Amino acid sequence: MFQVPCTQLLCTVMLMACSLPGAHAQAKSVRPEIVAAGLQNPWALAFLPDGRFLVTERPGRLRVVGMDGKSGAPVTGLPEIAAGGQGGLLDVLLDSEFARNRSLYFCFSEPAVSDSGNSTALARATLSADDTRLEKVEVIFSQKPKVASSAHFGCRIVESRTPGLNGRPDGKLFLALGERFSRKEDAQTLGNHHGKVVRINKDGSVPRDNPFVNTPGALPEIWSYGHRNPQGATLTPEGALWVQEHGPQGGDEINLPKAGANYGWPVITYGENYGGGKIGEGLTRKAGMEQPLHYWVPSIAPSGMAFLTSERYGKSWRGNLFVGSLKFGYLDRIELSAPFGGKVVKESKLLTEVGERIRDVRQGPDGLLYVLTDSRDGKLIRLLPD
Repeated sequence: MFQVPCTQLLCTVMLMACSLPGAHAQAKSVRPEIVAAGLQNPWALAFLPDGRFLVTERPGRLRVVGMDGKSGAPVTGLPEIAAGGQGGLLDVLLDSEFARNRSLYFCFSEPAVSDSGNSTALARATLSADDTRLEKVEVIFSQKPKVASSAHFGCRIVESRTPGLNGRPDGKLFLALGERFSRKEDAQTLGNHHGKVVRINKDGSVPRDNPFVNTPGALPEIWSYGHRNPQGATLTPEGALWVQEHGPQGGDEINLPKAGANYGWPVITYGENYGGGKIGEGLTRKAGMEQPLHYWVPSIAPSGMAFLTSERYGKSWRGNLFVGSLKFGYLDRIELSAPFGGKVVKESKLLTEVGERIRDVRQGPDGLLYVLTDSRDGKLIRLLPD
């Protein structure tokens, strides 16, 4: 890691300037500011309460990055990780009560005990007071079955905001899971976790109101199915879950997973086989299967996804959706017919000058957007209003 050209003092002055009268004038674009570099294939970003950053690196490291762009030794205590291909240490999410309990969740490619298979797993842990190690690490969910594959792990985590009986968020966890590429037909059957969005309690138990709890032969953690390889997930301020997923050659999708709903893969898709040729019967619609809110042809290879809830870039940007493109190396600003909802009415390409794969995008506590770029010299970038 190295210190960015912008010093911490200058960054502070710039952020203060953004809060002055007139600073919320409409932005036409954004200006990238490198916060940190030298991250190896970073995958996910979280914001610690004191302003520092928690970053996962796909080869199997978790790092705390300071506001000066520097980081120390990797955090210790991670379980064994089957790093390789698309697998490794993937998403990380701080518990909504992290400031009180220091709990966090991370998902990763988990090796099998006795064979060459692997799967996506979700673990809970406590970050030590000095931020150097994970304690009380416990795997609370493991995708079934394990298969020998290095692709399509999915692996985005979202904590629900749905009000519970006490009026506070119910704290359920959503985890988006890929169909492992070689097992795409599994996405249409309920006896496995491939190509599913699952919903669990924070201790790994199954919520009693999950849609398939009483369905014979179905795995009770399943919330929705018929997904391919979802690598982005977020919530609206009202708590609606949005997920985007990779299609094959074309047909990347944005979906709003509903309890028990079938999103069609591989029976319906707007994509085609790699190299050409229809998938299955070549259908894009079928009764009983949900249509995507939006799809891309050609594929942009979408990854991280976030709604902007602040007005740091102007009022018209609030409620826009932002999606990273791995394939073309830009951040997609998606304008909707209503803030945080409705139909896609316009898309704009941001950060094209960076020229790197965008792996994750998050809104920070300061109301600004931050992205991670996916390379052996990955960067954490802050987006300033231009």
